[in-house]
Amino acid sequence: MKTIKKLWSNNFFRSFTLIFLNLLFLEIGFRLTINLNIFNFSFLRILIGLLIMSFIFGYLSSILPKTLSKIFNTLIIFIATIYGIVELGFKNFIGVYASVSTSSQAGAVLSYIGDFIKSFKWHYYLLAIPFFLFLIYNIFLDKRLTIELPKKVKTKKYYFLKLGELVLLSTLFFSYYATLKYESKNTNTQALSSLDLFKKPSNPSLVVNNFGYLGFGFLDIKEYFMPGKTDYDISYNPELIPDTFISKSSPTYLDGTEKITYYDQVTIDTNIWKNIIDNEKNKDYNTLNKYFISNNTTTTNDYTGIFKDKNLIVIMLESGSKLIDNPELYPNIARLYANGFSWEHYFSPRTSCSTGNSEMSGMTSLYTIYNNCTANVYKKNTYFESIFNLFKDQGYETSSFHDYIDKYYYRTEIHKNMGSEKFYKIQDMNLKYSTKYGNWPSDEDLMKFYLSKLDNREDSSKPFMSWITTVTSHQPYTDNSTYNKLYYNDMPNNLSKDVRSYMSKLKVVDNAIGILLDGLEERNLLDDTVIVLYADHYPYAISSKNLTPAFGYDINDTNVDSVPFLIYNKNLMPTTKEEYASYVNILPTLANLFDLNFDSRLYLGEDIFSDNYEGLVIYADSSWQNEFGYYSSSTNKMTYYTSKMYSDEEILAINELVSLKLEMSSLAIRKNYFNYLSQKLDSYSSLADS
Repeated sequence: MKTIKKLWSNNFFRSFTLIFLNLLFLEIGFRLTINLNIFNFSFLRILIGLLIMSFIFGYLSSILPKTLSKIFNTLIIFIATIYGIVELGFKNFIGVYASVSTSSQAGAVLSYIGDFIKSFKWHYYLLAIPFFLFLIYNIFLDKRLTIELPKKVKTKKYYFLKLGELVLLSTLFFSYYATLKYESKNTNTQALSSLDLFKKPSNPSLVVNNFGYLGFGFLDIKEYFMPGKTDYDISYNPELIPDTFISKSSPTYLDGTEKITYYDQVTIDTNIWKNIIDNEKNKDYNTLNKYFISNNTTTTNDYTGIFKDKNLIVIMLESGSKLIDNPELYPNIARLYANGFSWEHYFSPRTSCSTGNSEMSGMTSLYTIYNNCTANVYKKNTYFESIFNLFKDQGYETSSFHDYIDKYYYRTEIHKNMGSEKFYKIQDMNLKYSTKYGNWPSDEDLMKFYLSKLDNREDSSKPFMSWITTVTSHQPYTDNSTYNKLYYNDMPNNLSKDVRSYMSKLKVVDNAIGILLDGLEERNLLDDTVIVLYADHYPYAISSKNLTPAFGYDINDTNVDSVPFLIYNKNLMPTTKEEYASYVNILPTLANLFDLNFDSRLYLGEDIFSDNYEGLVIYADSSWQNEFGYYSSSTNKMTYYTSKMYSDEEILAINELVSLKLEMSSLAIRKNYFNYLSQKLDSYSSLADS
């Protein structure tokens, strides 16, 4: 017993053991909470990683005085516990794991911290049990189990022990590296190897699966200060890319009528693009050149140009949901459904900053970067292929509107660099507003202001393209704000308070849509105007448990991000579409419907009406969904909707496609690629002309 007490009294051994056991229990608890396997090769790597962390922390603790050592150990375990609980909450609330790169939004997050904490499931707090056991040990048992040891004299034995510790730590590092080197992938369907993820943690869900949440935390910090690089294998053969894209034709109809001719939607001179590639020395830019020039093209189709020369209003609805499809409660939105296309399987997957990033994806057909507020971080980027620039090049007057200040997203600069000729924020509207979180302005006032700007356009003969982002239906839904209460009693009383408050806010949005439709009709503009409505994200401040009774079906991982997407024109027949789609499909689809001059290779999404369209919804964590099922990158499992089953090879092929799309999109944004490409095309075109 005395020998055991003597061993336990060694500050290094005690600190190492206590920290390791706590971190181990935290990792096991975290994985069990999110249904990750603890009996696989990845967990062996996690175990070795925890031993390395504990060894380092234990050594740092051992060189401190006893009191400071206790404080240090307590702090390490406390931080690891809080971090785990926050990551569980963030994943549940936003749909992705929190990252150091989202720290720029800390002020915004503090605004809705109450809603965020309320969203935590009770069992997340079970993760704190090891920490409280550790406190109990420190308070009641530490003195009983330890004895005062004499100060160490630096003898040969001392140096031998230190050498042994160094050998042990080196062995742990070598073993950890071996798990990276010799285990290429966690499963037969994983597109990225463990070594790739270690170098560049581009997929948080896979990183958590392969390295644990604490490992993800360290890799995330490493990536923030020392970004990793991954070599991309882009299949590029210039001989296989035609200099001039030839028109494609559908088969002749059986009744003998003339076949329809389809033309490739390509505008960039491919010869010039190839010359740029031949002369470009920057590896990243040439990787992107090769990827986009080889990207699949789409062709004109039966829907091409059906809205040619009409006006366009895109409305991004804050916290929209399919609850708006209720003619009794929302009669004005019902008018959009009554004369428009609507998609049953449209999704707005959440990201770290869902509103700003969903808006950016809708404007550019790019996937935003998983771990940051991409629109903000890269607000100086320009996009010649954006929705504003495409319409502006076609002779449209472009503008954008949002009835709030630039507190959360820097739209004044972002929209200008997207090509909006004028962005109007709430200060420009001379409307009353409050900076207090929850006191959102009225979208009814927004639409009235918008109509007033239509009345005062400089050139009313030009068609217009407008982007409107609403705000009234934003969380919170648990306070007594004006719009939470306004129509609260009109909502079904069998629903929870937060759902009824949310639906009350949606009623204000419906009124705003009515003001817009009536205003356009009064101005004889409705027939020649197309209205597109989509939601930035579902109301994630409300729990799935409370939303399920309102929707009438179970809200789960496969359908939680399903939101409305409508394309309205007074002359359309109501049509429900079944294709799977997301915000990256909006721009190329509209470009085709309006017969704009655009190069379909520049977009990560495709025209939904394209004959070769294959619906694929891609999530920030590399999960994906199509008509056959939902693949979770966290668990490497497929949930099927039909009898169609994928082989491992087929799932791997889709995962590789998903990974490449996300990586190329991220790289393009980081490198401001479209600004580069625009300048290169202008430069080479000038040389060709001369």
